[in-house]
Amino acid sequence: MTVSARVTREEKAAEDTDPELLDLQDDISFGLEEVNEVLAELIAMQAERKAKDGELLAARLGVRGEKPETLARIGARYDLSRDRVRQLHTKAVGQMIRMAQLTGHRAPAVLGARYPLDAMDRQLVRALLVETYTTDTDIAATELSYLKLRLAGHTAEDAKRIAGFVTQRIAAWQKKTNRRLAKLRDAEPRATSQLDPWLAQVDWPGADAAAVPTSCARTVDGDDDGRGRFYLDKVGRDVPFDSGLEARLLWILNASDLVETFQEQPAAVGYDLDGAERVLYPSIVARLTDGRVVLIDVEPLGHVAFHVNRVKASAGRAYAHANGWGWLVWTGSRIGIPDLLARPVATATESMLHELVTRGPVQWTALREVRRATGLELLDFLTLVLRNDWRWDRAPFLLSAPPSPRPRT
Repeated sequence: MTVSARVTREEKAAEDTDPELLDLQDDISFGLEEVNEVLAELIAMQAERKAKDGELLAARLGVRGEKPETLARIGARYDLSRDRVRQLHTKAVGQMIRMAQLTGHRAPAVLGARYPLDAMDRQLVRALLVETYTTDTDIAATELSYLKLRLAGHTAEDAKRIAGFVTQRIAAWQKKTNRRLAKLRDAEPRATSQLDPWLAQVDWPGADAAAVPTSCARTVDGDDDGRGRFYLDKVGRDVPFDSGLEARLLWILNASDLVETFQEQPAAVGYDLDGAERVLYPSIVARLTDGRVVLIDVEPLGHVAFHVNRVKASAGRAYAHANGWGWLVWTGSRIGIPDLLARPVATATESMLHELVTRGPVQWTALREVRRATGLELLDFLTLVLRNDWRWDRAPFLLSAPPSPRPRT
């Protein structure tokens, strides 16, 4: 094979970012968390100038570990139109980029290494697409791609062009998947084989299952034009989704002969996060052909150990079991939370991190030293957080031990 032929084949392979072919465990890393930590620092600096900007940026970009919010949902919170939210976000991003350039922030060094100025467009597009899928941030893919590239030093024109390519590729994948949905007989065995291992991880209750709702509980932004839509014949209607991860799960449920029917975002589940009342809309409830019902929430593998997502999962599980439904966190990977809990981690690595946490809250710089000393990988870190019930907050990073139980009186 000639060099030119080999390069062409490698470039073609590099462009293959079909979510159905990706497993999140192959692409999650501390490198992504480093990028997020940089974004969080800049958003905090922007918030010092204007608190509302900080809240808007954090909600839209999803830097705290939750999924990015639609412009419509953010607008409803502040009584603003979608276009006004977009204007405010664009202005705040511009100010944040200029601030990074003027203050000598480390952003250009960190992001420049990840999105090099001399990289070809196709390399940058593929990297950004994989990051979008891995972090479940399709809703804000354009804004995140543009911001990362600008902070890396790319010109506004180049960043806008490449971010546009990312958005186009997501739209093209959605159209491709729509065509595949017309061939369900061919897809059925593959969908069932993907669903089978996950059913073994469902946390089933002992009670009889309540009926599956027939309407979506999420109403504020149900028709937001930033969301994708598929016609799924199993339910006989268009079903909206926020990301490639959600779409992949919908495809599996729609094609599998183990599933009778399903409803997206069937309930609004209240929960408390550090004294603030919040609402979770679990992704999907599905009734299986054997009569059992399972409530499923999509949470990307790299995000399952964040404190906010563990609190949400606890609320979702309680709601599911109260209705006699099983509970499952679907990570988009072959690895689920039970697999992480059972994952072996080097004793020396666990001991070093455990000692740090015992002394007090661990910040990003201290974790970086642990990684340098032990070669700690993100999957191992997720395992240790879950196994030890540590609290992992994001934006900024902070790792701490759970509070000690109060003594009985």
